Amino acid sequence: MPHRRRELMDAALKVVADKGMKGLTHRAVDAAAKLPQGTTSNYYRNRAALVEAVLDRLLELDATLLQDQGPAGPPQTVEELAAQLAALVLALAGEHAGLTRARLALSLDQPESVTAGHFRLVGGLEQALAGLGMADAPARARDVADYGDGVLLHLLTVRRDEQPDAAAIAAAVRRLLAP
Repeated sequence: MPHRRRELMDAALKVVADKGMKGLTHRAVDAAAKLPQGTTSNYYRNRAALVEAVLDRLLELDATLLQDQGPAGPPQTVEELAAQLAALVLALAGEHAGLTRARLALSLDQPESVTAGHFRLVGGLEQALAGLGMADAPARARDVADYGDGVLLHLLTVRRDEQPDAAAIAAAVRRLLAP
C-alpha cells in the first residue's frame, strides 16, 4: 500500500476506534491525518470505498500482528497454547487496543467483514488442539475463541481500569480445555 494511502487508513482506523463507524467521514480522516480537507476524498471517492479500504488495512495489520505475536511453531502442550493465547489477548487489549476497538466497531457495522478472520482464528486453534490430541477439537476451538473474544471485550469496556492478568486468562483457557 503506498505511503499516503497507508497514512490515511491508519488515521481512519483511529477515527473508527475513537468515534465508531458513525464518526468515519472523509473530513474526520483528513483531520486525524492532519492533511488538507479533501485529501481523503481524492483517494476514496465515496464512503463505501473508504470503508472497504479501512477493512483491507485492518486485515493487513491483523496479519502482521499475528505474524509478530505468533509463536515460532505449533504449541507442544495445552499450557503453552494457553500462555500464547493469554499473551495475544493482552497485546490486543493493551498496545493494540485502538486496533481492537476499530475491529469491534467495524464488526458491529459490517459483521461479514470479520467472518473470514474469525474462521481463520478458529481453524488455527482447531489445528493446534488436534495436534495436541485434544478430543472434539472443533467445538473446543470455538469455545476458546469465544472466551478470548469475551475477555477482550471486557478488558476494553467494563474491566478497562483493571490490570489484566495473563496467568488468570491462561488458567481459564486450560479449564476450557480440561478433559
